[in-house]
Amino acid sequence: MSQRLKAALAVAVAIAVPAEGLRQVAYHDPGGVLTVCYGSTRGIDPAKTYSLAECQARLDADMLAALESVERCAPGVPENVLAAFGDAVYNLGPEIVCDPVKSRAARLLAAGDVAAACRELPRWDKARVGGVMVSLPGLTKRRAVEMEVCLGGVPSPPAPLPQAGEGRSVL
Repeated sequence: MSQRLKAALAVAVAIAVPAEGLRQVAYHDPGGVLTVCYGSTRGIDPAKTYSLAECQARLDADMLAALESVERCAPGVPENVLAAFGDAVYNLGPEIVCDPVKSRAARLLAAGDVAAACRELPRWDKARVGGVMVSLPGLTKRRAVEMEVCLGGVPSPPAPLPQAGEGRSVL
């Protein structure tokens, strides 16, 4: 694993752990998805109690798969962007970065407008609850953290220089 991927993994895990919390027995999340440990949703034995080591291994493997999805669909993004969208993919699935038909963030990443793509993250704070898409406070908070991480290190476009006759006059 490259140093860049290791660094992004560490940041993405740091976002996921407090957002997901730890549950060593299976439960259904607000959207009704069977979940265990730090938000893992694959290959769950609902009768099992998972050890801390098993939960950490699931988190690392699932997050690495999420980061690899970002790398496949938005290759070469800066490390902070990889980490932020890696956590989003871990939580939501790859659509946010890989499906330009359904995701404006994916279109913006493909076009190279990374900062605008980062600002799309807060729009992904909804889950289907009782058949209705609703904003969930935990997702709103998580998307805000992802956006902050995502925008860190992404330079803002430079402000245009004043043209003759504009701006402050110098005496």
